[in-house]
Amino acid sequence: MSNFAIAGWGAYRPREVVASATLDRRHGHAEGWTEAEFGIAARHIAAPDETTSMMAAAAARAALDRAGWSDTPPDVIIGGCGVMEQPIPSTAVLVQDRLGLGQAGVPSFDVNQTCLSFVAALDVAAMGIATGRWKRALVFASDIASAGLDPAVAKTRSIFGDGAAALAIEACDDGTRGLIGSASVTHGMHHALAQLRAGGTRLRVEEGYDALVAGSFFEMNPFAIFKAAAKALPGVIESALAQAGVTREELACIICHQASAPGVAHIKRLFAPASDRVIDLFPTHGNQIAASIPTVLAHALETGRAKRGDAILLLGTAAGISATAMVVRL
Repeated sequence: MSNFAIAGWGAYRPREVVASATLDRRHGHAEGWTEAEFGIAARHIAAPDETTSMMAAAAARAALDRAGWSDTPPDVIIGGCGVMEQPIPSTAVLVQDRLGLGQAGVPSFDVNQTCLSFVAALDVAAMGIATGRWKRALVFASDIASAGLDPAVAKTRSIFGDGAAALAIEACDDGTRGLIGSASVTHGMHHALAQLRAGGTRLRVEEGYDALVAGSFFEMNPFAIFKAAAKALPGVIESALAQAGVTREELACIICHQASAPGVAHIKRLFAPASDRVIDLFPTHGNQIAASIPTVLAHALETGRAKRGDAILLLGTAAGISATAMVVRL
């Protein structure tokens, strides 16, 4: 579908690590309760100076350096954050400037599909390469989940983490490499199961401070969203694999959204008995929203779990409810 090679990758994790034992004390639980209840031992939390664009730029610099593009700007910069740093301008514009490319004229814009934003951005980059519009693309995701968590709700406060990751991709002549299969669905009837109401035009200043504060906290119905997401996954998996002409057995690894411990466990069940091919970073990273999938991908590339010639599956769900499966040949 689109021939490209991954030239570089990078990831950024905030300096502060918050252990689940710390949350146990804050919520008045016995030590070990948070980890036992939610399957997470620790997560990284961004400090005030670690903004969305700062983290994204750090990950992007690592990707550009690895790709050897330090002296040549990419043809496009596409941001795929679940939540932007500010409504206007796009986070990609802020990242472009932080990379020292503020006068380079490189087209920079954001793509949003909440937790699937990076995958959507990668898809746009792949289409641009396929049409010949771009030869080199920088794609990133960066999210600060901790900024929108209600401190009184243990469930959401416990499972999310902050971070960023980036990918540098370039056109290649090898017809076997790149995006070879993709499938996506959205069922808007479930839009209220996971939402952040403030930050756009829905809630306005005249509605009052309390309304703005309430709308600034992420809202989620965990059981309902898990049920809806789980139902959507098998179809997109089979469609993407069929389009790619790849069997489950041929996949080197599954790069899935780290939504929750039960969510990753469900993915492992879908790929049993080869569940070990599903990369699980949730215990030490948590749900990093859109940064989740590229962080896992960067980990797989860094550790050799995913290497040249491998077929890998990018898989995830997002608020909406949306589900996407993407087969990439490295």
